[in-house]
Amino acid sequence: MKKVAVTREEKALPYYKYFNREMAEAPAEKVKIGEGPQNDPRNGVKLEDRNKYLSGEAPGFEVGFCVMENGTGLVANKTFMQGVTGEMLDWWFPWHSVGSDLRYKIWDNEDHYFAKADKVEYVVDPNVPNSQKTWGVNHQILEDIGSGPEPLLLCFKRPKDMGFDESILGTEKCASLVCGYGIGTPAIMVHKWYPVEGGVMFESRFWIGYTAKDGEFIKVVPEGQAIPEIVTRKLFQHNIKEYTNLANFLPEIYAEEKDNF
Repeated sequence: MKKVAVTREEKALPYYKYFNREMAEAPAEKVKIGEGPQNDPRNGVKLEDRNKYLSGEAPGFEVGFCVMENGTGLVANKTFMQGVTGEMLDWWFPWHSVGSDLRYKIWDNEDHYFAKADKVEYVVDPNVPNSQKTWGVNHQILEDIGSGPEPLLLCFKRPKDMGFDESILGTEKCASLVCGYGIGTPAIMVHKWYPVEGGVMFESRFWIGYTAKDGEFIKVVPEGQAIPEIVTRKLFQHNIKEYTNLANFLPEIYAEEKDNF
């Protein structure tokens, strides 16, 4: 695939070298899942069970995609990130949303164009812990998840404002997380991670066809209709691609840029 365009100014940045690297390839078994039939929706974690997902108690598939019985979509992924720590991920999510667009491009140099935070002063404030720098911050994003570049407004929130039990944070199955909802593409998103031998385990869930309003989740898929399966498939294929690649370079760039918001 062709890489996204970069500017002369971006080429002069010290982390441009990561853009020049070949993308790390997603594991063959995940690629096979992305090309095969959807997972059984009866084994998908429902949005109502999101806290069981956080605590590691929710049954069902951890890698795959499907259209749920109520017409919404579900995408799940689980990535072992060797040499990565929770501190690196707490840093990465706010860091890539400020400064140069190149920060988002190096994550997936074929599909990512930019991610721009709307509260830059808050994000770069050294008094705000990295784990909280996404709270209440919207990211204006342009990326291609399989159908050409599309804009997305991703509204990150404090976990409790998305109905997550914050007492689960810091536990064996959920050291930290980021969560939010999409506008344009209505979906609820959460990524959690926790330490394992040699790195961290990073787990994602996307519940597609929901939006959030005043702390409540609203299903926007009309009764009798359903999210097209291709939507869930393409998001899964994109997710395994971008997080495989992030795991490949995050320890290096964190060591070099962790103090450079």
